[in-house]
Amino acid sequence: MPKRKLSSARHRMWWGVKLVVSLSIIISIIWIQSQTSSTSPLQKYSPTPFSGNPKIAFLFLAKSNLPLDFLWDTFFQAKSLSVSSSPHLGSVHENLKFECFVLKNGDGSNFSIHIHSRPGFVFDESTTRSAFFYGRQLRKTVQVVWGESSMIEAERLLLEAALEDPANQRFILLSESCVPLYNFSYIYNYVMSSPKSFVDSFLDTKEGRYNPKMSPKIPKDRWRKGSQWITLVRKHAVVVANDDAILSVFKRYCKRRPDVDLKVKGKQNMLMQKQHNCIPDEHYLQTLLAMWELEHELERRTLTFTSWNQTANNIAKQRWHPVTFEYSDASLQHIKEIKRINHVYYETEYRTEWCHTNGTLAPCFLFARKFSRGAAMRLLSEGLVGPFDAAVLLSMAS
Repeated sequence: MPKRKLSSARHRMWWGVKLVVSLSIIISIIWIQSQTSSTSPLQKYSPTPFSGNPKIAFLFLAKSNLPLDFLWDTFFQAKSLSVSSSPHLGSVHENLKFECFVLKNGDGSNFSIHIHSRPGFVFDESTTRSAFFYGRQLRKTVQVVWGESSMIEAERLLLEAALEDPANQRFILLSESCVPLYNFSYIYNYVMSSPKSFVDSFLDTKEGRYNPKMSPKIPKDRWRKGSQWITLVRKHAVVVANDDAILSVFKRYCKRRPDVDLKVKGKQNMLMQKQHNCIPDEHYLQTLLAMWELEHELERRTLTFTSWNQTANNIAKQRWHPVTFEYSDASLQHIKEIKRINHVYYETEYRTEWCHTNGTLAPCFLFARKFSRGAAMRLLSEGLVGPFDAAVLLSMAS
C-alpha cells in the first residue's frame, strides 16, 4: 500500500508539473502574439503591390486655414505637364517622362492632398482661395499642442488617410508656412526617382532628451533626433501608421518641460525646470525607423530648408526657433543660395551628408519654411513655382 500511494502521489505531481508547463507555454504564446500585433507593420496597413501612375500625397499640418493657399494653387495649377530631363538633376531623369492631368478637387493623376487642421475646421469657398483644398480636411483630427504627443498623432492621422489610396507611393509632410522651391514636375521627378525616404536623422548626444525609463522598449543606441518634415516611401509610411508600441512609450516618457514661469518663484520653479525635457515630433519617427533597422533605406536628411534663430541671447539659445522669411528675405538671389546647397553637416556624428536622389548628386532642398504671405507673394511674382498670374496678387490685395 505505501508503494501504491507513493506512485499515485508521483503521478499527480507529474500531471501537475505538466499542467503548469502547459499553462506557462500558452500564456507566453498569448503574450508574444499581443506584442507582435501591437508592433507589427502589417497590423492595419500593408505595402500593397501597386501598378499604375504613382502619386505623391501632400500632407499639410495646419493650425486652421492655409495662409499660403494662393501659392500652392499655382503650384498645382498646370493641367498638362510634360516632365522630362532636368539639367539640375543630371542623368537620373534623362529617360523619364510623366503626363500630369490635374483635377480641381485636390486629386490629380499624380498627387493627392490631405490636411490636418483643428477639429471642426472645413476647407471650402469661405476658408480657402484654392479649389484644390476644398473638402480635403481629415474626417478625424486632434487638437495639436506644440511639443506634445498630439503633434505626432496628427502626423499619423495624415499618413493613415493617405494610405487608403494605394496609388499614393510617396508622402510629404508640410507645415502651413512651407513653400515649394521648384515647380511640380521637378519635385515629382526628384522624389519619385529615389527608392528611399528622406528623413533627417542623427544621434542625439548633447541634449540628453533620452529618458532611461524608455528602456528596454527603446534602447539608448536607437534614440535619434531630426526634423519632423519628412518624405516617406509607402513601406515606411505603413510602419509609422501601424505603430502603437513605440508611440505609447513616447506618450508616457517623452514630454516637453514647462516654460519658465516668472510668476512662479522658489523651489517650485526649480523643480519644474529639472523635469526631463523631450519634444516628441523631433524624435519619434526617426527613433521608430531606427528600431525597425530601416536606416539603410533612408536618405538621412530633410527636403525642407529651415533657417534657425542663432541669437547671442543665452535664454533664446535654449529654445531654438525657425526664422520667418519676410518679403525682403525672399529675393531671387536668396532663393538661389538655398537651391545651391548640396550637403548638410551633422555635428554630433561628424558626418557630412551629400545630397543625392537615386545615387545622383542633387540640390538638398525642395521646400522651405517659414514663409510669410508677403514672402510667398514675392516667390509667386518671380515665377519660381509656376507661371506668374498678376490677377492672383490683385485678389490678395483686395
